[in-house]
Amino acid sequence: MYRDYYYDSADGLRLYARDYPCIGLSGDSAPTLLCMHGLSRNSKDFAGLADMLSHHYRVISVDQRGRGRSAYDSNPDNYQPAMYCQDMFTLLDSLGIDEVSAIGTSMGGLMSFIMTTLAPERIKSLVINDIGPEVDPVGLARIQGYVGKLAPPESWQEAVAQVQSINGPAFPDFSDAEWMSFTRNLYVESTEGKPQLDYDANISKPMDVSQSAAVPPDLWQFFDATLPKPMLLVHGALSDILADECVARMQARHPSMQYLRLENRGHAPTLDEPESRLAIANFLEDVYND
Repeated sequence: MYRDYYYDSADGLRLYARDYPCIGLSGDSAPTLLCMHGLSRNSKDFAGLADMLSHHYRVISVDQRGRGRSAYDSNPDNYQPAMYCQDMFTLLDSLGIDEVSAIGTSMGGLMSFIMTTLAPERIKSLVINDIGPEVDPVGLARIQGYVGKLAPPESWQEAVAQVQSINGPAFPDFSDAEWMSFTRNLYVESTEGKPQLDYDANISKPMDVSQSAAVPPDLWQFFDATLPKPMLLVHGALSDILADECVARMQARHPSMQYLRLENRGHAPTLDEPESRLAIANFLEDVYND
């Protein structure tokens, strides 16, 4: 139920997004949602959520440069949030979209903060998935330890085992089918029939050199730019990225922020949880019917 959309970045990379037209409204009259994934993920993560939300909204789900069907960058220094945000504005301009509600998981949530700071008139509201202005160093170290460093699996079963060994604590109640689906969103099948990661291993290089390349310093200034905007924060209770103390500070600074805490979820909730879907649907209904 989506069309493939390719566009060129400001520095000449061919980038990709899924464009889900609104089923309920014709033409360009539907509000637009911009879905932005985490560091090593891609547009496939939002497939289920996009199918649901496209009954009332146009949904754009992106592959950041170096992921999925977007081109890999020959300069790894460009794998950092400021460049990704520039790509997002280029995407919106190419589609003629002036305003979106941002749905951002992890890195995509940080991008949502930055984009609101840079162009507040273009961000209607924000759904932030398991990220805040303070990133727990425990979780950041875990991510640094595996992104771009995994040995290629020989089979899908081995790929699932690899993914489960890294993410098991975050999804203690996942079924075998859910683990396979989670893995299929992270890998693609090579011409030899073997799973291979659906991202450029070099995305980790800037983060390995300096954590500020992955997490910009003083994120509170970016969060403060969102204070006039409606916001929903989704938080995995088992998260090693978003600590309870950071959530409390976010709530103190943004008292109207809606909050969903998900038990049996770490970093980051899939947003396919029934509680997540209901909270997001209700939040967006309030935003666009206020």
